[in-house]
Formats: sequence, C-alpha cells, structure tokens
Amino acid sequence: MILVSGSSGFIGRRLTSTLRSDALPYRGMVRKPGTNTSAFVTDLADEYALAQACAGVDCVFHCAGYAHAFASRSGDDSAKHREVNFEGTRHLVDVAGRAGVRRFIFLSSVKAMAEPGENCVDEDFPGSPETAYGQSKLAAEQSVLEAGRCYGMHVVNLRLAMVYGSGGRGNLERMGRLVARGLFPPLPETGNHRSLVHVDDVVSAMRLVAADDRANGRTYIVAGREAPSGRALYDALRQMQGLPPCRWSIPAAALRWAAGVGDGLEKMLGRRLPLNSEVLDRLLGSAWYSPNRIERELGWIARVSLLDGLSEMLRK
Repeated sequence: MILVSGSSGFIGRRLTSTLRSDALPYRGMVRKPGTNTSAFVTDLADEYALAQACAGVDCVFHCAGYAHAFASRSGDDSAKHREVNFEGTRHLVDVAGRAGVRRFIFLSSVKAMAEPGENCVDEDFPGSPETAYGQSKLAAEQSVLEAGRCYGMHVVNLRLAMVYGSGGRGNLERMGRLVARGLFPPLPETGNHRSLVHVDDVVSAMRLVAADDRANGRTYIVAGREAPSGRALYDALRQMQGLPPCRWSIPAAALRWAAGVGDGLEKMLGRRLPLNSEVLDRLLGSAWYSPNRIERELGWIARVSLLDGLSEMLRK
C-alpha cells in the first residue's frame, strides 16, 4: 500500500493518476475533505490520525506542504512554513517509521539551498537558505534523513525546481495566461537561466527513487536540462499560443525603475503589487540548478521538453 500525502494537490493528483493507471493500491491523505471521499482527512499535527493513515503502508510519498509564492511579509507566515513544512514532515516521518513503513519520499525544494546567483549549482552548493520557506524545507530534509537512520527506513529528499504543467497554479501558469491576454510586458534578454521541470518528470523521479535502493539516504535536485531565460520563456509562451513573435522589449532599466516604485508603494499601502523587485528578479535573474547527481547515480533524465511541457500546460 502506498500513502500519498497532499493527494489533492497539483503533484499529488498527477502521482495518484499514474498509480491508478498501473493498478497500484494507494491511499490519499488530505487536510480538508473534498470529492475524494476515500482519502484520509487529517492534519499533519495529529499523530493519532497519521498513525491510522500509515497502518499497513509500505511507501509514503510526502507531497503535502505549505507552498510559498514570495518572501513572507509577516511572522505568522514564517511560523506557518515551520509548522507545516518542518514540524508536519517530522511528525509524519516519525509516525511512518514507528508504523513500519519501509520507504519515505519527501518533496523538498531547491529553495532549501542558498541562492545560486548566476551560477549553475548542485546539491553541494554551500550556504544557507534565505527564506522561511527554504529554511523550513531544509530542516524537514534533515528530519527525514535522521528518521531513515533511526528506523532503518529507505528515505529520499527531492529538491524540485519550479514545477509546471496542466492544472498547476504557479508563476509560469499565470505568466502564460497574461501573455495570452496581451497583459505581460515583453521582457528584455538578460541571459539569465531559470530551471524548471514538468510535473510528469517529477512523478517519474519520485517513483524511481522509491524503487531504487541506490537512492536511500540521498538528496537529489530534480530539474530539466533546459534552463531558459525569462525572455525565452516569454517567446515560447507566445509561440505555443499561436501568437506572432514580438520584436521589441521593455528595457531592463525601465523595469527596474518600475519595480522600485512598486517597492515604495507596497510600503505605503501595506500590500503586494504586481511588480516589485522580488517579482522582477524572478523574471530577469537566475535560478539555475544541475540535475547531474540523479542523472549520474540513477539514470533519471527529464523527458518532457520545454515546448512540449508548455503545450501540455496551456491545454484546456
């Protein structure tokens, strides 16, 4: 029996779909009741309910978490990251170990690492995460590895780059909708690199590391080989939606000026605006990660190309 926490989420839904297709028995676990009445409804803080969910389970895919969008603006948000991503993971992996679960796969994030700047970095990149989200994910990774040693359990941490695909609600999906409506500015080419990975490739990596004993106790970056610039993504989104090429761009200096204005207005208004320095950094800056370790050790390779992945993401 397989337990999938966060089974109603973006990655959880895609994973359970493949498990059903392969006729593998699984049990979903969600925080709130929904259309799947067979799923366990429990909070990650409820250890008694977690023990019930883990009964008779051989493998846990821990997809649940408190997702981040931008840097926390309040102490409450930072506390939520720690409560769900760290404490919740620690509770679940400890309960799983005591219940005799043999394999535990944790979905972490490349944000558990220091910011790479313009470098392409791997799992050994030194430094600490800057955000509450990244700090909570790193602490959760450490608790997973500790539980693996304590209970003799096969454990793996997967540090995901930006995940996209049909049914997602992330930044790339929002960008695609705005490009289609003509509301997204034509970005300048800055030569930056943004790592990303299609959800189907994430699921293939999850299932591989669960089955391959060589993955035990390891932490892997899961990212595609293509790491396009913000402008390349903009052009690809236009292409995949049948829009003509855009031959001009807004100068980077003008965008930085507008982002600075946004920063000032946010302080005055106490709320986020569509453009600020953090948003602009995600468009013009780099977040570039190497999947060499999982490719070299396990033979996993991202199979979904950027254009094929965008086509699937934009499909209605």
